[in-house]
Amino acid sequence: MTSPAHPPEPATGAATPVPRTPDPAPVPGAPPAGGPLMIARQRLHPLSPVLKSVRTLIIVIAAVSWRGLQNLGTKNYALAVLGLLVLVLLYSAVAWRFTGYEVIGRELRIHEGVLFRRTRAVPLERLQSIEVVQPVLARLAGLAELRLDVAGAAKSEAPLAFLPLAEATALRGRLLALTARTPAAVPASAETAGEPAAEQPDEPDLHRVDDNDVVVSQFLTPPVMFTPLAVLYIVGQLMLNSDFGIFAIASMATAVAGTIGAPVMRILNFWNFRLGRTDDGRLRIRHGLLETRSQLVAPQRIQSLTVTWPLLWRGKGWLRVTLAVAGQNSAVNADGQRSRAETDRLLPVATLETARALVPLAVPGIDIGALPLSPVPARAAWLAPLRHRVLAAGLTDAGFAAVDGLTTRQLTVVPYARIQSVRVVQGPWQRRLDLATVYVDVAGATPAAAVHRTIAEAFGWAGELTERARAARQEV
Repeated sequence: MTSPAHPPEPATGAATPVPRTPDPAPVPGAPPAGGPLMIARQRLHPLSPVLKSVRTLIIVIAAVSWRGLQNLGTKNYALAVLGLLVLVLLYSAVAWRFTGYEVIGRELRIHEGVLFRRTRAVPLERLQSIEVVQPVLARLAGLAELRLDVAGAAKSEAPLAFLPLAEATALRGRLLALTARTPAAVPASAETAGEPAAEQPDEPDLHRVDDNDVVVSQFLTPPVMFTPLAVLYIVGQLMLNSDFGIFAIASMATAVAGTIGAPVMRILNFWNFRLGRTDDGRLRIRHGLLETRSQLVAPQRIQSLTVTWPLLWRGKGWLRVTLAVAGQNSAVNADGQRSRAETDRLLPVATLETARALVPLAVPGIDIGALPLSPVPARAAWLAPLRHRVLAAGLTDAGFAAVDGLTTRQLTVVPYARIQSVRVVQGPWQRRLDLATVYVDVAGATPAAAVHRTIAEAFGWAGELTERARAARQEV
């Protein structure tokens, strides 16, 4: 028996007063009752200008390099660096005064600018992932930077640098919760309070990458292997050429350091790499030695997955797994500089058995060791005489898969729900051989390609991919 929608009228017909429940006390910084969800405008940490100034100064010194020291002299060089530090510090302090963020409804608003004020409105539905980054100096102060990866953006949307680590972690959890839930489903007590909610405890790590494997894998790269020749050249010039000055040696040493810089940066970046999973199914990726990173990625935000077998790694049976998340590939740091850290790794180095166990967490239903792939026809050897034995592609139950690459072999997998468009392209030589290439486009990533397929197969796959993509999006 259900209760009536309205209370029954009194039998006597007299007016009966209805007791009124008192309105709850307003929460400071909260919206009116029935209004949109809100986080009141917050400023960044007061130490943010100092940290930004130091990082910017390091970039300026690196840009001036040895040539500037040679031209200016030690004293003038030190005075120039000190003056730049003061100017950058003053500018950063003024910029901090006008920088802040707030959440209104399902929209994050970021305020910034000194001479020209800007307000960026980021719809939470477009958030692909949010990364908590702790550079070295920020870690010493207990601070962190929040980087937002947004679909369709060329770079991170105004990174929030810097916040206390607990506040940054809690804000990330709250924003990610809002991306997947309707406003009515979010508890008002957790979303309208002035202070950030505490993050739930993390689940145990599912996999940890051996740091020794990270070091060995990065030294098994061509730049590192040819570095001893460059060092021998410098030593030879120093011994045989008396005019070989200190600044020439320093410049060549800088060039050598730049050659091996990328592998060393990857070692520092992928150190202590851990992969886990949260209660709501998101991937939790943590790594870094000097600069630590913590990232949460929802599987439904992954556009494609790439498994790569470098030539020098095959002897040890190693591979790496990369994720394509829209808006992530062009991330920049708080200074507006493009980040050198690679944040798209699901596994920086792993064996095939490990990858087969963990890849389904990112793309369910995919077993990279047992994909139903078909090779290209024999006549494709006229267009790809060396690669034709490697080329393969196929339609699996969960997505489209294609293999390419002779020295560095790559397997690309695109879930059907992430397909944006399908193209069939035929070049002049392909027309003569009755071949074509099928391109599968995804948001913010390189298209997957089934190269040199027969005409009938190419158009058949294009039609089937379109139907499967439509059906997968309807299910989602």
